[in-house]
Amino acid sequence: MPDRILMPFLALVGLALVAFSLVWPQGYGARSPGPFGSVPIQQTPEMQAKIQREKDAAAQHDRQARQQVSDARAAEAGAP
Repeated sequence: MPDRILMPFLALVGLALVAFSLVWPQGYGARSPGPFGSVPIQQTPEMQAKIQREKDAAAQHDRQARQQVSDARAAEAGAP
């Protein structure tokens, strides 16, 4: 491909990527700049409450599983 076509095309692609990066969200926890930003769904009070409930349920399940394992080991050690 001739350089007279390729180089302007690559410059246009580069400018398009830079422009696109200015409006693309920076991740789940960060907001986009100015007019394009919105509150990420993970930062809404309803979603934070749901995430906390899921964390608490997972911790409770983990505690129960650990207790069952320790009970099984204790029963195994006490059995003749």
